[in-house]
Amino acid sequence: MSHIQSKKIVYRDNSTDLEGILVFDASSKVAAPGLVMAPNWMGVTDASVSLAEKAVAQGYVVLIADLYGQGKRPSSAEEAGEIMMTVKNTPQEVGRMALAIDALKAQTEAPVIAEKIAAFGFCLGGHNVLELARSGADIKAAVSFHGGLDTCGQYDAKKIQGSVLVLDGAGDPLVPREQLPAFAQEMLSANVDWKLHSYKGAVHSFTDVNANVEGVAEYNADVSDRAFKAMFALLAEVF
Repeated sequence: MSHIQSKKIVYRDNSTDLEGILVFDASSKVAAPGLVMAPNWMGVTDASVSLAEKAVAQGYVVLIADLYGQGKRPSSAEEAGEIMMTVKNTPQEVGRMALAIDALKAQTEAPVIAEKIAAFGFCLGGHNVLELARSGADIKAAVSFHGGLDTCGQYDAKKIQGSVLVLDGAGDPLVPREQLPAFAQEMLSANVDWKLHSYKGAVHSFTDVNANVEGVAEYNADVSDRAFKAMFALLAEVF
């Protein structure tokens, strides 16, 4: 029987302390594939832990990455929007995701298989993992849930090493629809192993149980379930 626990993990970006959360099955002593999870613009929260637990229940060890810094936890959408823009499309976006991978491998609470690492993320976090993949990170898969598909332009998609899965709300007004064909062309030109699922009836934040802005950001239980199943199917394949 699984016993899911979470524990704060502090690691560093030069002089900046970062505080992620490791989520793992304490009853398992066998090394498992590791996942770095990039949360939405609210950063490391209890809600992000709940999402990580879905992956842990499938046999993975998850480290929720901290892209903002220890103690920097927005308390409102306005604060989140401001702090998000200090990270998005900057070197920190990929650099701190890479540091989270290192921290996941280095921690000793829950053994991970160093050769079996992937990344997934939500909203801003979806953008984070796609940029991480574009940077050439040694990950087996990058999975984006309702994340932006644009890029800062500093990376070459031909460097992507793993599979890419985009899980999109077909009615998402916060991810411009013109990004979808542009992303498809980018992946095709780079000869990447990729899939894009665009779900009818879903808008932004369809995995977030607290999202309730009608027509903009709304939880959709059915779509969330289908999207997670798509991710787990891919992870089973690449691992």
